[in-house]
Amino acid sequence: MVADGLVDEISMESVALRAHVSRGLVYKHFSNRHDLLSALYQRESTRLHDELASDVLSASGLRAMLGVLIRGALRAQQTRGATFAALSAEGSRDGTHQITRRRRDGQTLQFFTRQAMSEYQLSEPVARGAMAMTLGSIPNVLAQWRHSPSPRHAEQLEAVYVDMAIGGLERLSKRN
Repeated sequence: MVADGLVDEISMESVALRAHVSRGLVYKHFSNRHDLLSALYQRESTRLHDELASDVLSASGLRAMLGVLIRGALRAQQTRGATFAALSAEGSRDGTHQITRRRRDGQTLQFFTRQAMSEYQLSEPVARGAMAMTLGSIPNVLAQWRHSPSPRHAEQLEAVYVDMAIGGLERLSKRN
């Protein structure tokens, strides 16, 4: 229902009807609409994180890893962006979700920092700063894509993102 843009119509009753189960069964798992939407947000963000992590881990080298990461983020924006926007607008992101997101973001930064240190012989503070800026720019890339949501624009944004990140790391590496 969220993906179909019907978030305002979500109620315990409408979910039970759509799922062909009793209202009582829905209430057995969720106290109220907010809890249900919060659980949905948690599920979807976990799925997205797991997909991106798997794709990144299967890539070889930082250039490929960054390409896979931004490509996955752009794909998620295209396929799930409306769902996440609707869930966020409904206040489905509570403190627990924010803690989980911060923990994941920290692990992601740590992973990419180690990779940059290894490939570009950078000190930990330099690699961490560079990767924090690189990863922190992903929302800006997604915002650019939303202005012109086409496959061609996604390819251009991916190329620019990766080239800027790698070019910056190469330049930082020459300073050391």
